Amino acid sequence: MNIVILDAKTLGNSNLDGIAKLGKISIYQTTNQKDVIKKAKDADIILTNKVILDANTLKKLPNLKLICVTATGMNNIDLEAAKKLKIEVKNVANYSTQAVAQHTLMFALNLLGKQNYYDKYVKKGKWAKNDIFTYICSKNELYELENKNWGIIGFGNIGQKVAQLAQAFGANVKYYSTSGKNVVKGWEQEENLQELLKNSDIISIHAPLNEKTKNLITKKELSLLKKDAILINMGRGGIVNEKDLAKVIKKKDFYFACDVLEVEPMAKNHPFLDKKIQNKLLLTPHIAWAYKEARKRLLEGIQNNIKTFIDKK
Repeated sequence: MNIVILDAKTLGNSNLDGIAKLGKISIYQTTNQKDVIKKAKDADIILTNKVILDANTLKKLPNLKLICVTATGMNNIDLEAAKKLKIEVKNVANYSTQAVAQHTLMFALNLLGKQNYYDKYVKKGKWAKNDIFTYICSKNELYELENKNWGIIGFGNIGQKVAQLAQAFGANVKYYSTSGKNVVKGWEQEENLQELLKNSDIISIHAPLNEKTKNLITKKELSLLKKDAILINMGRGGIVNEKDLAKVIKKKDFYFACDVLEVEPMAKNHPFLDKKIQNKLLLTPHIAWAYKEARKRLLEGIQNNIKTFIDKK
C-alpha cells in the first residue's frame, strides 16, 4: 500500500514508525491545495488533518481506497463523494478528550489565580523590592473554584469530562445542550442559554460549529455575563463572535480564553491583538488537542484503522 501523509507538520514531532511499517510511506510536512493531486496521485491511503479533499480532487485519485483523518472532525472531506467512489474515510474519536478538558481547567485556574500577572510581577524583579513577604494586588484578586457556578455549553464527551474535573474542585455545574437533544443523567441541565450566561462564574464552550452554534455568543449574550466572569471557547472559532468580544471586553469586566479562532492561523490584524485588552485574554494556538499522550493515542488509532482496512483486503 502506498501511504501518503499530506500535512505531517500538524502532528508535531510524533513518531510515525508504526505507520511506516504498514506500507510504502511518503511524508510531506505541508501541502498546498494545488499540489494535492501531484503528491497523492499513486496513493492507496491518504493521511490528512486539514488538507481539503473535495469531490473534484477525489475523482483524480484513482488508486485511493482509504482516507485517515488525523483528527476527529471530518469537515475537510467530501464524504458523499468518497462514498460514491467507494473510498473509506476513518477518523479517531475521543483521543483528545482528556487533553482538551485539562486545557480548559488550565485556562480557568490560570485566570482565577491571575497567574500571568503575578508571574510577570516576580520576573520583573518587583517582588525583590517589596517591603513585606507577600504582594496582593487589589486589581488582580484571586478566586477559588470551589462553590463557583460553572456553565458548560455543549455536553459531549469533552463537556462531560470538564464537568467531572470542575466538580472535583467543588464547582456547581450546569450544562446547556446546543442541539437541545443531549440529556445526560446525573447532571443538571439549563434549557435557557441566557440564564446559564447570567448565572455562571465560568462558562466553557465544547460545541461543534454548525447552523445552531455559529455566532452563538455575540454582543447581546456577552452583555449578560457577570462581573469578573470567565468565558472559555474550546469548541470552534465562529461560535463566539470575535469582533463583538473585542469591543465588549474593553468596557465590561470579564475574562476570555480560547484555543480556537474563526480563521487559523490568526490574522495579523486580529482584534485580540489590541494591547488595551491583553490583560483580559488568555490565548493558545489550537494546541489543546495536541498533548503528547493525546497525539500518541491519535497515531495508535490511525495505525489501527489502517491495519483493520488492510486485513479486510
